[in-house]
Amino acid sequence: MTPPSTASGNDAHASALRSVLRELNASAADVEASALMSTDGFMIAAVLGDKADPDRFAAMCASLLALTDRAAQEISRGRLKQVLIEGETGLMLLVQVGTDALLAIAARPTINLGMLFIEARKTALKLATKIRG
Repeated sequence: MTPPSTASGNDAHASALRSVLRELNASAADVEASALMSTDGFMIAAVLGDKADPDRFAAMCASLLALTDRAAQEISRGRLKQVLIEGETGLMLLVQVGTDALLAIAARPTINLGMLFIEARKTALKLATKIRG
């Protein structure tokens, strides 16, 4: 996937994708941020905090997904679907969106994991539809 251009048509597309991310962030008080990036590390759309560098974040998430996917294949787990990272102050969930994109979600440690997984899958499907369409 190539980086998004700044053409106005792509701006409208990115705005529609950000709208889906805002819906996700509003789905639970414990969801703090979300982003959609290509699997090769280009930011597509994001609703992140002011302190986050979207381009650096996208590159790191794409690298992390690639490494965990290779590890899963090494032990015959098949194609990776998601990665959950637990830190001291919260969680990060990475979810594959189609074959060329990745959804990253940051949440507080108090989030209900079942709800997070359900919302992440629903959002990934919505984003995949919008990317294809």
